Amino acid sequence: MSGTQRDAQLAQQVDRQSAKVLQWRFVMNLALMAFDALVFFCVNLGVMAMYKEMRVFTTRLQWNVTINPYLYAAVCAIIWVFCARVAGVYHRHVFADGYQLNVLLFKATCISWISICAVNYIMQTNISLADVTVTCLCVWVVEMIVRMIARMFLTVRHRKGEYAYPTVIVGSPEGIGQILKFLNQRKQLNYKPVRVCPIRVNPATGLIEADPDRNLLKAEVEESWGDFIQPITYGDDLAARIAQTGAQTVMVTDVLDRFSDNLSTFAVQMEALNLEIALITSALDIAEHATQMRNIQGMSIMTISLPQYSPASRIKKRIFDLVVSSIAIILSSPIMLIVALAIKLEDGGPVFYKQERIGLHGKPFYIHKFRSMRVDADKHLKEVLEANGQEMGARYKLKHDPRITKVGNFIRKTSLDELPQFFDVFTGSMSVVGPRPQRDFEVEEYDQVYATRLLVKPGITGPWQVSGRNDLNEEESRQLDVSYVQDWSVLGDVVYILRTIGIVVHPHGAY
Repeated sequence: MSGTQRDAQLAQQVDRQSAKVLQWRFVMNLALMAFDALVFFCVNLGVMAMYKEMRVFTTRLQWNVTINPYLYAAVCAIIWVFCARVAGVYHRHVFADGYQLNVLLFKATCISWISICAVNYIMQTNISLADVTVTCLCVWVVEMIVRMIARMFLTVRHRKGEYAYPTVIVGSPEGIGQILKFLNQRKQLNYKPVRVCPIRVNPATGLIEADPDRNLLKAEVEESWGDFIQPITYGDDLAARIAQTGAQTVMVTDVLDRFSDNLSTFAVQMEALNLEIALITSALDIAEHATQMRNIQGMSIMTISLPQYSPASRIKKRIFDLVVSSIAIILSSPIMLIVALAIKLEDGGPVFYKQERIGLHGKPFYIHKFRSMRVDADKHLKEVLEANGQEMGARYKLKHDPRITKVGNFIRKTSLDELPQFFDVFTGSMSVVGPRPQRDFEVEEYDQVYATRLLVKPGITGPWQVSGRNDLNEEESRQLDVSYVQDWSVLGDVVYILRTIGIVVHPHGAY
């Protein structure tokens, strides 16, 4: 058999393997759409009966034409499913992410409410606004419950290795370890590592070659994944050998730089056998930017921009901060009073603690918290760090800081010490969601990429707070902060707030 025939057979094999995964995903989405339509249909009819609006008619063009209520409910159910699809509810990467999915369901609810109201207005039906509003809200609640049950089912299947894309991870041993750790924490991404391929750049030729350090690879894999994964050696017939493993996706972590000849050659080899390539890019990759092509006197110019940094988007974020901080201050006032009394009674010191931090565009400001340490804590920071074998820097960790008081230990783990920062948000020096504010000596250690976190206001909560806090290493924390600068949106901020509530209920990584 010739090499061309063998490659053709391998490509067909990958297609068959991909078809199986696509089949279950199609069936799952189709079943969800049908169920979603049924839920909306039943809830809508129930609400119509409650409001005694089962006799539906239209007065369009002065005609009093009766509409079958079941037909009306069915049309509304189709609108709901369409809106859910537009909102991204059925995307495979968000299906198992409870926080993000619930926000998208709410987004779909809002879109469908507007759409159904528009249809009722155009058709001039007798269906009341209250009917549509109650129906949409009830469907949102029911859908969150349904998705929670579906996620439980899918999680069990994922743990058994089902409903996932067999994946080969290509990169340096360190890069492979980072991605394995990431995939191990985020099962909803549906990538199942079946092989790892360690590579490096030959310093003499600039070409890609196999990385021979198998001991480092083994250590990275076992630490990040907890189990052995068979390595595959990089070579000319790599694509064919990957296809023979049954893999469908090749995930590139590092070494193969974007827009490089090495990556272009690698991609052609993989795509020739119908293998999907998943490329892990920099947090500041321009792929997330809005692009516009213009031709000026024969010269093509591409302009790039981030829409969320437009004046309109900044105004929306400021309004969002004002609304959320105002509500939070009102609702948390009794709690803040109790915390203030507890701090005062413990040692008689001041209730609040303020410290200079670096904010938007490097401008200093004072952050306010409930005091969780003894009064002279700052004076003893250096000696405490030295006693624990650490130095002053951007990422020092103290699991058992002797300066923390008993009340302080509790309010830190429950994040109650952060409540006064809502006043900082209200006055405009902070945002509800954003990178955590840092001190001047920490900012001095920023490199060019990490300094981009100063392009947004620091936040009370954000990616660091909801992703493990002090349990994260320096690289993970930096990646989260820079990614937020690139991708922030008001809807994304809502997701972070919901996740923060979960962290408060089940705290981890806080010390």
